[in-house]
Amino acid sequence: MKSRIFSLAATALAVVALGACSSPLVSTSPASRTATVHTTSTTVALSPTAVSDLQSQFVQVVKTVSPSIVQIDTAGGLGSGIVFDSQGDIVTNAHVVSGFTSFTVTTSTGTRYPATLVGTDPSHDLALIHVSASGLTPAVFGDSSSLQVGDVVLALGSPYGLHGSVTQGLVSGLGRQVAESRSVVLDGLIQTSAPINPGNSGGALVDLNGAVMGIPTLGAGAGDGVGFAIPSNNVVSVAEGLLQTT
Repeated sequence: MKSRIFSLAATALAVVALGACSSPLVSTSPASRTATVHTTSTTVALSPTAVSDLQSQFVQVVKTVSPSIVQIDTAGGLGSGIVFDSQGDIVTNAHVVSGFTSFTVTTSTGTRYPATLVGTDPSHDLALIHVSASGLTPAVFGDSSSLQVGDVVLALGSPYGLHGSVTQGLVSGLGRQVAESRSVVLDGLIQTSAPINPGNSGGALVDLNGAVMGIPTLGAGAGDGVGFAIPSNNVVSVAEGLLQTT
């Protein structure tokens, strides 16, 4: 319920932003300093407290999830990853580590570790790598089947090597099928308006409770506002399968 309340507030904030660059949609009362957003069918009032609470929720989610997000460097480029368990296993996209067996993982604190490949599942574009490190913070994975179009989500990762970056958007669609390459077609993807840029691959798409709901895997193009993520339920199933086969 909490995340749905914040989703409503975020939607209202988006309408406020649009009002600044198009026809007037927003009126304010100097006495109460409460923004009133007029739509075609409803009126939503956002008090300063509600706006402050929403902002605090965003900040808290980032603080909670960031320790579980890592940057992965290979001889051919970089991507992102999510700490899967306390044993040092990290889940990422298969295309991030494809063709390599050793990597460098950089944690949110800047600590660097050598990593080795545990296994890959190219058909789902998922892979598992391992670092020998203690004190890592495993992410909390949510139930991606509970997502609804319109939910607010944040994407955390290392786009263009900018470690610890965060973007925000909505769940724009569910159950999408996208051809990642001629040989790999991914089913059941989450479509999101959160910007997904090179380096975001393998990072986290999280809800406002701080639960990982997907792994960003590709974007349609810079500025298009169309990105795709592998649902968390698929991620957990594949990762656990890779662990069992090693």
